[in-house]
Amino acid sequence: MIVSAQLSVYPLRQESLTPGIRIVNDALVDAGLSPEVGPMSTVTVGEADLVFAALRDGFTRAATQGHLVMTVTISNACPV
Repeated sequence: MIVSAQLSVYPLRQESLTPGIRIVNDALVDAGLSPEVGPMSTVTVGEADLVFAALRDGFTRAATQGHLVMTVTISNACPV
């Protein structure tokens, strides 16, 4: 099943927000996805198992930098 995911990453108590956000984006790219980064969120589309695994990997990688919050909305009904 193809899904779309809209996600936002919020690094907490970190000197710079950019590294945590970039790490998650890199995990999506490494998984073969093509994330579209916007000013408030990132959207990516792909096979459900791949998207879920990439999100988990990105969160795990970014968490090595410190605390963070990642919000995700996933849909199989949005235009893809």
